[in-house]
Amino acid sequence: QVQLVESGGGLVQAGGSLRLSCAASGGTFSRYVMGWFRQAPGKERELVARIGVGDFLTWYAGSVKGRFLISRSYANNTLYLQMNRLKAEDTAVYYCAAVRDRAMVIADDSYFWGQGTQVTVYS
Repeated sequence: QVQLVESGGGLVQAGGSLRLSCAASGGTFSRYVMGWFRQAPGKERELVARIGVGDFLTWYAGSVKGRFLISRSYANNTLYLQMNRLKAEDTAVYYCAAVRDRAMVIADDSYFWGQGTQVTVYS
């Protein structure tokens, strides 16, 4: 099983940037589809960005496309989410997720999850 630990959240002014990190251990990092979800108060957990095995087929939610960039480093088994031009509506708890041998579309209990990191954007 893979263990995931997020970091990099915080308080940022609208228009600013943050980079989230997700350190993975205990599994073969390269074999997992990896993704970032977020959950705002009173809302469902939604997929923000996803990166496939071999880094093919990245996907972004329409609300973040062109502002966020997902990537990963195989050297240190870490997933990243670079978030630029942040907006107040990006405020949420951000979760890293991993799954093998299946698609990652909606939040599912069968995924491996990190504990989450809070991102708060103020205007």
